[in-house]
Amino acid sequence: MDFPTATRAIPTAVQRPATRRSEIWSVKRFVTPAVVLLVLAALLLWLSSLSLDSIESRTLNADYIIARVREHLGLTVVASALVAVLAIPTGIMLSRTRSRVIKGVVLGIANVGQATPAVGVIILLAIMWQTGYLTALVGLVVYSFLPVLRNTMIGLQQVDENVRESAYGMGMTANQVLFRIELPLAVPVILAGLRTSLVFCVGVATIATFINAGGLGDMIVNGLKLQRYPVLVTGAVLVACIALLIDWVAATAEDVLRPRGT
Repeated sequence: MDFPTATRAIPTAVQRPATRRSEIWSVKRFVTPAVVLLVLAALLLWLSSLSLDSIESRTLNADYIIARVREHLGLTVVASALVAVLAIPTGIMLSRTRSRVIKGVVLGIANVGQATPAVGVIILLAIMWQTGYLTALVGLVVYSFLPVLRNTMIGLQQVDENVRESAYGMGMTANQVLFRIELPLAVPVILAGLRTSLVFCVGVATIATFINAGGLGDMIVNGLKLQRYPVLVTGAVLVACIALLIDWVAATAEDVLRPRGT
């Protein structure tokens, strides 16, 4: 009679640590948004305590700030989407080829964009091409291409060979193995590369102001040139907050999309 009672008690003891971990994770998930809200509230209180001159008042208003934030997010999101569309298929193709020459050439080209300073990439593109949004977008794609490309290749290479062989033994085709086995297992590594690329884009998008592409870089540069430090601090804090929020969204997506058991 005692044996069934002990058997029922075991799952309860096992489930408690898992429940506690999930509760802790639920609390941690909201730490970053809470910190961002506190920083923005502190910034607002600080600005409201200042007596702004006419130049600062024209810059530090809701319409101007919302327009700059929209431009900044537009550059970041579109560039990251293009990187994902271009880099992930390229990484899949490179993981399938055995030619070291092809791999070396593609990785070398991608490394050039990463090794060159971001301002150099964007300014060179503007000199050779034109100024404006499109040039800044291409510069962001070139600069943030490598992390997604390399992580895609690494994620696919880390899939256990025994798993592949088992899938082929069950009669799966190469495409079925790729889309049903390899890519799902490589999702955490690929998403980590996309997360890095997103944060890169947020920071580098501030340089777009030098080629007349807008963004929060306008506020930072104007604050420096005109020595209006409230404008400078506001632009810098907004960029930092956007980077934190985007990193938080990417981390949440990484946990949600992660295959169970990995």
